[in-house]
Amino acid sequence: MLARPALALLNHLLASEDWARCKLVPFAGKTARLQMGSGVVFLVSITEEGLLESADADSRPTVSIVLPADAPVRALTDSASLLSAATISGSADLAETLGFLYRNLRWDIEEDLSQVLGDVVARRAVQLMGRLARWQVAGARNFALSVTEYLTEEAPAIARRQDIERFCAEVDALRDDLARCEKRLERVRLG
Repeated sequence: MLARPALALLNHLLASEDWARCKLVPFAGKTARLQMGSGVVFLVSITEEGLLESADADSRPTVSIVLPADAPVRALTDSASLLSAATISGSADLAETLGFLYRNLRWDIEEDLSQVLGDVVARRAVQLMGRLARWQVAGARNFALSVTEYLTEEAPAIARRQDIERFCAEVDALRDDLARCEKRLERVRLG
């Protein structure tokens, strides 16, 4: 499934960064359970070298981290909110170390590509991927803005904030006018 390639990528990243492996070595033999939403579950053990390996399904995790169902989207768009939305139980030290690695461990894809393609081609490929990614993000943002505009302006299925605020102000004015009218009627009736 997805666990084996993800584990291979994580170990590749850890193998290229001594500081990251040093952070994990004190937790050798410990097990971490990572769950995304109600479905995908990764169970990994930390080796003596500070790498990760698949753990047995019956292993008792030292720490369990449950991420929200939209974890993949948050990881790509707002990674800071991903950790704040996680539910953590078990070892706080191991959870903090894994969070630190998540925040600071980065894949130097250009370096890996340069080993295969050469420095110049790798640099150009990474630049092209960056431009494509920015283009996709801009396209998604423009699409979302267009849908929002359509739903609020063209086929008003959603009320605009200004319309709601104006409506509330008009209701408040009507309530105040009605209260004044009731007081006048009460004075006329009593007088």
